[in-house]
Amino acid sequence: MNLLIAGVALWWAVHLFKRIAPGPRARLGEPGKGLVALLLVGSIILMVIGYRSAEGAFYWGRDPMWVGINNLLMVPAFYFYAASGAKGAKIWLGTKVRHPQLTGFSIWAVAHLLVNGDTPSFVLFGGLLIWAIVEILLINAQEGPWTPPPRAPFKKEIVAIVVTIVVVVVVMGIHYWLGVPPWG
Repeated sequence: MNLLIAGVALWWAVHLFKRIAPGPRARLGEPGKGLVALLLVGSIILMVIGYRSAEGAFYWGRDPMWVGINNLLMVPAFYFYAASGAKGAKIWLGTKVRHPQLTGFSIWAVAHLLVNGDTPSFVLFGGLLIWAIVEILLINAQEGPWTPPPRAPFKKEIVAIVVTIVVVVVVMGIHYWLGVPPWG
């Protein structure tokens, strides 16, 4: 469990460093981006190894209903993420939601909490959900009111939907390959 907690804590620290200490982060300059990326990869490795080896109380299992709801929630989660991807003009959702990437991340975390009712899952997915909410609150406090970006052409909307579906299928395949069947 210690590796899992360390991974989640490192994820928080690396992401919040820019928000909480913008001066020191700015002084790191361009080379700091490489360090940040390296630390994020390290946090993910710690979370994966820690989660796979962690033990803890078990409260509920993979009920087929929750698995189905989790799978359905992955579509909007990845769609929200897609809405954050385009520079400049955004697909429809990106003009309605200030933080589509963090919102999609939050949906992903909630969906995984629904289907994984054990202490390591609460630490991992719950810790990441709380991080995303804190990040949204900090960004809103620091940046003030939001002006929605311009809307992208409809063609980009179709591309985002197709990419979302492909990514969901690929991620499900990766889960299956890793021994975590996503289909109930």
